[in-house]
Amino acid sequence: MMCASALFTGLTEKECLEIASCARARTFARDEILFREGQSARNLVMIHSGSVKLSQLSASGNEVILWMTGSSDPVGVPAETTSCSHTCSARAMEQCKASVWEYARLQNLMVEYPQIRANINQILSGRLNELQERFREVATEKVAKRLALALLRLVKQVGKPAYPGTEISLSRDELAQMTGTTLFTISRVLSKWAEEGFIEPRRGSVVVLDTKRLGQVCDEEE
Repeated sequence: MMCASALFTGLTEKECLEIASCARARTFARDEILFREGQSARNLVMIHSGSVKLSQLSASGNEVILWMTGSSDPVGVPAETTSCSHTCSARAMEQCKASVWEYARLQNLMVEYPQIRANINQILSGRLNELQERFREVATEKVAKRLALALLRLVKQVGKPAYPGTEISLSRDELAQMTGTTLFTISRVLSKWAEEGFIEPRRGSVVVLDTKRLGQVCDEEE
């Protein structure tokens, strides 16, 4: 699993095993906080199973979900300096099993294995690009297309098989946060798609029954 993670791309299996030996195993309970926005960065966490929500709070106390991470994804990717702080909070959406590296130890590993630093830069760049893309969508696209694009991303990132489709464990309110709209609007769109047979809304989650049809929604909204 480590070799499959973007964090360890380009490293040999032997190198991955050596890096893994420097980590400690952790299990995070559902709703457990991995770290809070503003806290000093102390650990890098790689998720083996489960999913984690990363979010920020507005000045008024409203939560905004930045992205979701799943199996093989790193959480709390550090900056270059040891004095950096987390720019968002991370919460386990379900029980998560993970490997945890202390930040100071990780700095030594990046010296020994420079590929890790290059991979971290690539991960951060990819996340920035996704946030920019989502900002553009909020500014220029209709709600239906924004929601369809968000669900297609989430299917790849944190989707889990749930007969007869793929389940995304986010509530309608959380989907509204991610797409910059209201709970009422999300509920209306999901209900319409449910009637058409390619989405199945559930309590606290959404099951995507047909990703191809969901992709067609994006084309229809052009």
